[in-house]
Amino acid sequence: MTVRIKDVAAAAGVSVATVSRALAGGPVSAELRKRVDAAVAASGYRPNLSARRLRSQQAQTVGLIVSDIRNPFFTSVSRAVEDAAYGAGLRVILCNSDEDPEKEAMYLRLMAEERVTGVILSPTRGIAEAQQPVDLGYPVVLIDRAGPACGVDAVVLDNQQAAQGLAEHLASQGYRRIGGLFGRTSSTGAERQAGFASALARNGLTAEARFILPTAEAAEAETLAWLSSGERPDALVASNAQSLLGVLRALRRLSLEVPRDIAVAGFDNEPWTELAGPGITVIEQPVYDIGRMAMAMLQDRLRQPDLPTRRVLLTGRLVTRGSTPLRGV
Repeated sequence: MTVRIKDVAAAAGVSVATVSRALAGGPVSAELRKRVDAAVAASGYRPNLSARRLRSQQAQTVGLIVSDIRNPFFTSVSRAVEDAAYGAGLRVILCNSDEDPEKEAMYLRLMAEERVTGVILSPTRGIAEAQQPVDLGYPVVLIDRAGPACGVDAVVLDNQQAAQGLAEHLASQGYRRIGGLFGRTSSTGAERQAGFASALARNGLTAEARFILPTAEAAEAETLAWLSSGERPDALVASNAQSLLGVLRALRRLSLEVPRDIAVAGFDNEPWTELAGPGITVIEQPVYDIGRMAMAMLQDRLRQPDLPTRRVLLTGRLVTRGSTPLRGV
């Protein structure tokens, strides 16, 4: 027999309205909430979430659209967003755009159809570098990448500063021919390459940069081609964890040892970077903070829609390991 909300109300000795408020997290005394919870548990009642959403015209749900869930950076960000959303009584719909603007647009339309309360988005280059404010019809917080003119809240790493720190470290260790692999599908790759090049220029060095898809497969292929051409750099930088993994695979295939044959550094302090070879020098991003702060900013925007647009710039931390020793030591 189907259990209805009025059955729960009768069992709890309260009105249907009180049951509805209790189930929606509304203003109900602790005693009444306890009675409603007990009646729900005893009866096996399951609320009709679809009907409730149609009545409220909005789901208590947050959309999260990331560029590539295989990238450990986005896995960790997703965990932070989900933790914060759960604590706020919100659910999360997770989508993966694969750096594809058409797929991204499809998911953004889906979020509107699902009447989400707001979206946290790692955008493709078009949105990240928009030259006019982005208006999707619901609150949006950008993570990882955001141009100065996009006109929405954002939480991003100071990519130029982080890449500068990595390049300065390599130059100070005595490396003179330093190459870098940077993602060509996002503003993040361009910002990191700019910081990389400016730091090397200050040290009288010319950056050797190549732009690739930010995947392990693309990085492996590019590294194999680069190092097999006879133009081997003294040190090689990968601008994300997936690319770093591809670089290490290529070096293994070429029987090159780190750091004896080439120094290596990258981004994202994943657990395996400490264990690979002598340990890989990386920029550690405050990943959990990015997700947590994005969720907090979205909640602030929901509470106060007229808040000025905010852009939070976080700082990476250089973690030095055995992959970048003093050259010649």
